Amino acid sequence: MHKNVKKETSPIGQGEKMRFVDSEEAKKEYKKFLEGHERCNFQQSLEWAEVKKPNWKPEVILAEGDNGEIIGSLCVWIRKMPIFGNIMYSSRGPVCDIHDIAVMKQLTDGAKELAKKYNAIVLRMEPDIVSDDQDFRNVVTNLGYRIKDDAKDFKDEIQPRYVFRLDIKGKTEDEIMAGFKQKWRYNIRLAGRKGVTIKEGTKEDLKDFHKIMIETGARDGFIIRPLEYFEKMYDCLGPDHMKILMAYYEDKPISGVIPIFYGNKTWYLYGASSNSHRNLMPNYLLQWEMIKMAIKRKDDVYDFRGVSGVVDENHPQYGLYRFKQGFGATFTEFIGEVYMPFKPITYKLYRFSEKAFRTMRQFKMKLKK
Repeated sequence: MHKNVKKETSPIGQGEKMRFVDSEEAKKEYKKFLEGHERCNFQQSLEWAEVKKPNWKPEVILAEGDNGEIIGSLCVWIRKMPIFGNIMYSSRGPVCDIHDIAVMKQLTDGAKELAKKYNAIVLRMEPDIVSDDQDFRNVVTNLGYRIKDDAKDFKDEIQPRYVFRLDIKGKTEDEIMAGFKQKWRYNIRLAGRKGVTIKEGTKEDLKDFHKIMIETGARDGFIIRPLEYFEKMYDCLGPDHMKILMAYYEDKPISGVIPIFYGNKTWYLYGASSNSHRNLMPNYLLQWEMIKMAIKRKDDVYDFRGVSGVVDENHPQYGLYRFKQGFGATFTEFIGEVYMPFKPITYKLYRFSEKAFRTMRQFKMKLKK
């Protein structure tokens, strides 16, 4: 339960200042801070920023304490949009005490400085913060941000607003599995009994993964990134922060997943499953293997990532919701988009064009079916 108060641990201007990551030493310092923070998210990492280059240019703002130590960070990506100009975007930032208005102001001041440097029309953030956190809402509105919290479906925002998260902190494999629905435990064991095996792959195995992903996209109606994108991901994140797990039946790949490991969390980022041998339940076994890896790492959270916010059995994404729910995970609603328009009229026009583009893309996909 959140009280309607703002926390201010220290007034602005008493030895605290904002700076940017602008050297190799600062990069190492930032990586150490990020990986050690409870609010760590891989999408705030420099490794993930490398994946997004050259379309996006990363900048990292650091908030400092009295002794020059890092007390907060915000990794922002800048991109030029035709006609409208530069936009600034932060995926799952900031990383700090989100209720400390002094720290949040330092990061906001840094964002305003970047906005001037790049002549940006807006800063958009999709933070890893639950929707009912009233303290945070008070802090950001006091600092001049606006909150767009009306998204329900995948296409409404860049990052999913609704996810399933499994609390694994300090728990054993037996304790975690006991929280699964009975049918889910049965399906995990069934896959093993029927001869499904899981192997950790290398960059080379991305070719098999991608072939299956194309099959999945055609079946479920979503756009697939090219193989080169996944190979770039592996070059930037693998093998420490990214792995490829493939499920085999009779020595043939039938399913695969890509987990991301960073700081105190593991994320289920991508999954692909063949149309054949789905009755062998390889996807259940793959999830269990990823969860076991997260437990072994002593992570706090296993994140199943996005689901639709429309919980309706007739919704096309309901099957995904049901699948993730069965692992005993908690349905989590994030706050949505927190944004600060620097050129409000231009930004309104940009939002209108963005919505029109997404609608057109959805329409084209339906025509292809």
